[in-house]
Amino acid sequence: MKNHMWACAMVLTILGCSQPQKKRMNDELVLPYYSEATFTPEWITVDDPRYKTIHQVEDFAFVNQVGDTLSNEYFDGKIYVTNFFFTICPNVCPRMTKNLKKIQAEFASDQEVKILSHTVMPWVDSVGRLAEYASLNDIDSQQWQLVTGDKKDLYHMAREAYFADEGFGKTVTVEEDFLHTENIILIDTQRRIRGVYNGTLPLEMKRLIEDIYTLKKEV
Repeated sequence: MKNHMWACAMVLTILGCSQPQKKRMNDELVLPYYSEATFTPEWITVDDPRYKTIHQVEDFAFVNQVGDTLSNEYFDGKIYVTNFFFTICPNVCPRMTKNLKKIQAEFASDQEVKILSHTVMPWVDSVGRLAEYASLNDIDSQQWQLVTGDKKDLYHMAREAYFADEGFGKTVTVEEDFLHTENIILIDTQRRIRGVYNGTLPLEMKRLIEDIYTLKKEV
């Protein structure tokens, strides 16, 4: 019986069913906010004193696959999903890219929904390499931005802005410092974290699409 219960719990975790998704407030389904690295969900209304202290993604500026400097201003007033990858990744990143293409396809005609992918290997992923990767994977540069930049800045954004490093809280040396994460993060129009998804699972992309539509009703 214990083994059966453990197996069921594992299935629920893999499917993402154990994670808080939506909650009905004022007769509407809403998404939670996430303000720290444990991704503890908080449902906060506009009149709640905590509303002004919700974590927001800080300002940034990186270079995209066509050589343009891309800042946070590009995403102002837009919903976007973001992740971290590298072009020579042999298995996890290709699955994430394949799954993100479902988001690109679903919102192909929607200029208010964007995708932002940061390299975690900027010493390899030059603008030219990102452009080649975009071409090989049919990535639309009008909707999906691949960015590179200084490693320190990229890793800072991953860990402090998006809480994306699965090894958060661990002490690492400079030589060991490499960012690992399968997370895809959903950001609202005010640069606040509203959802976290396993980027390797197709079923999680279905949940992400549903959550984007829920979020669009807020704006």
